[in-house]
Amino acid sequence: MNNKIKVLISVFMLCGVAFGYTLIDRKLSTDDIRKALYLIDINIKDEHIETLKNYLSRNRKGYKELRGGSITNDVKPAVAFRLENERAYDYDLKFDLKEVELPKDYNDLAFFSIRELAYLIKNKKITSQELTKIFLHRINKYNKKINAVVTLTDSVAFLQAKEADEEIASGIYRGPLHGIPYGIKDLASYPGYPTTWGANPYKYQILDEKANVIKRLEESGAVMLCKLSSGSLARGDVWHGGKTLNPWDLDQGSSGSSAGSASATAASLLPFTIGTETLGSIISPSTRCGVTGLRPTYGSVSTDGFMTLSWSMDKVGPIAKSAVDCALVFNEIKKNHTSTLREEDFKLNSKKLKIGYLKNLFDEDTSRYKQNNQLTLDLIKETFNLTPIRLPSDYPFSAFDIILRAEAGAFFDSFILNNLDSTMVEQGERSRANSLRQSRLIPAVEYIQANRYRSVLIEEVKTLFEGFDIILSPSFGKNQLMITNLTGHPAISVPNGFDNKKRPTSISLIGNYYEEHKILYFADILQNKTNYHKKIPPGFE
Repeated sequence: MNNKIKVLISVFMLCGVAFGYTLIDRKLSTDDIRKALYLIDINIKDEHIETLKNYLSRNRKGYKELRGGSITNDVKPAVAFRLENERAYDYDLKFDLKEVELPKDYNDLAFFSIRELAYLIKNKKITSQELTKIFLHRINKYNKKINAVVTLTDSVAFLQAKEADEEIASGIYRGPLHGIPYGIKDLASYPGYPTTWGANPYKYQILDEKANVIKRLEESGAVMLCKLSSGSLARGDVWHGGKTLNPWDLDQGSSGSSAGSASATAASLLPFTIGTETLGSIISPSTRCGVTGLRPTYGSVSTDGFMTLSWSMDKVGPIAKSAVDCALVFNEIKKNHTSTLREEDFKLNSKKLKIGYLKNLFDEDTSRYKQNNQLTLDLIKETFNLTPIRLPSDYPFSAFDIILRAEAGAFFDSFILNNLDSTMVEQGERSRANSLRQSRLIPAVEYIQANRYRSVLIEEVKTLFEGFDIILSPSFGKNQLMITNLTGHPAISVPNGFDNKKRPTSISLIGNYYEEHKILYFADILQNKTNYHKKIPPGFE
């Protein structure tokens, strides 16, 4: 047995787990402890190591007691990240419905905006049931090309659509989502249907819980037509049913982990979808698939009923064709609000917006996005003044990832202990299975230290952003995605062109806490000037 294997076995014994099997009941040796400490780069004198043995044995006993208990997945840790001055929204985004004529070919309705579809439904020019059939037909026709739908919930959908039609016929209109079909990432639970989390071990999992976001959408009258693919346990675009593809390039995955949500939206299989993000899982697939994805302020949308990857970083948000469509959905799923902010009220002050941009990230960009990002900046500069700013850089960024990994390891504790990781599709170094395995080797002290640095980072970024209404950034600029996910700031990915392979690119707008309305409205201004969000992938017309 080589030294590396000996070291690994020693650490697994120390941490209380040996590749998912039961603890080995034998006395710890000095060599066991020394090798385990070596793996986490800690040096302790041999005479002091001797004094650790009883403590470590006692710890192992405690680990057994922890694992012998019963704790459900909806229980959150007592110590969790929460924004200071957390508050309810003091605005309610409101857009007028857009008057349109019913097309001669009903299939063209798949390319209408939510405002347009809502106008037709409200004015009884088409029923919700008819609209649901149109999108169900598109799913049956095109999903085999992109592999985005995990489970059809059409039985639920037609019951909800029938109820919507009856309410509207009787004069009850709940708002712009009333009767509009949608799909939701398959991390969200719904009674009676599988909630697979994208992973083979959970392929038949049925949870007797309805995600809070689904409840809110039901209250708005929306129609849940399907559950959409997530990369396995919220990583990448490969799930137990294969890879979800980018409608713009069927040789390319749609990115992850809201793979199905972005791909299905781009292919016009649904008017809008719901995704989740921990470290880029809304922004990345929205960019790849050329749609608009909103990552809201941390904590502004309930994650109850969703699989947890990180209690302190998970967010839920809408993915749609346009910023206005995202705004309409966000308005229904966000937490309490008290007043109304109309479109025209905001635009009267749009010239007074203070806009910063992460100049060094744009300047240093060497990606396929660079040219389109520069064109977007030039377009914005025609109307607005841009102030160069820079994100903090003097932080241990290579260590921050342990926050997500440690919390994921805690949520999936029994998953690893029962060796279910070995049944997942992907097993490579960058797979979720491997990420969960190595999470057992993250010391608690380092996890806490990383969160202390995070606290300082949050205050610095918060102070930096407070001088601006909007921050412009490359969608994948250096540590931007990691920083703004750690701090919990809202962001929106906006399509801004195509590369030389005719694949979409995007730029991101970042906002202050609870000020999604500003980045949404500015994204709308940008989209009215460009219309990239209205493009349809070839083969999905």
